[in-house]
Amino acid sequence: IMTDSTGFISKLNAKLTEIGQLPDGYKFALPTEAQWEYACRAETETDFNNGGTMTVEYGDDSAMNEVGWYYCNCSEIVGATHDVGGLASNSFGIYDMHGNVFEWCSDWYDETYDSSNLTDPTGPDTGYSRVLRGGSWNFYPYHCTSWYRFSFTPSHGSDNFGFRLALVPVALE
Repeated sequence: IMTDSTGFISKLNAKLTEIGQLPDGYKFALPTEAQWEYACRAETETDFNNGGTMTVEYGDDSAMNEVGWYYCNCSEIVGATHDVGGLASNSFGIYDMHGNVFEWCSDWYDETYDSSNLTDPTGPDTGYSRVLRGGSWNFYPYHCTSWYRFSFTPSHGSDNFGFRLALVPVALE
């Protein structure tokens, strides 16, 4: 449930502020969709952040095997996530941007999102569902690419959903 993640982030920010561990003028938040994609791609323009191109949409893919947990390489632990860092990181040193769990973004979903011609795009101010990115252990390579977008109502919980923190300036609230 997305509200669980935002509740956790709110408590984390309060605690870190209380003990003086947050940099001045910053807070943790869910990333926007654009922030998530930038962190995932790590300056690549390929399907996967290791420079790999998807060779098969719904099967075992060698490029995906290097960077993410998905349906075809999770057979030893069916129905479970994997510890972060078990596969290669991207060039920014970030692990598991592909697969493992879909990650909530702060943006409301809009089908017109196009990151190719915008700088720091944000979603609409309101909506029905929130953006999820990255794919999951229970999905195929197609769903785990840098560009694939998914959405769900924020009240929906799943063992395929998780979140990643972004440290952002407080002014970007």
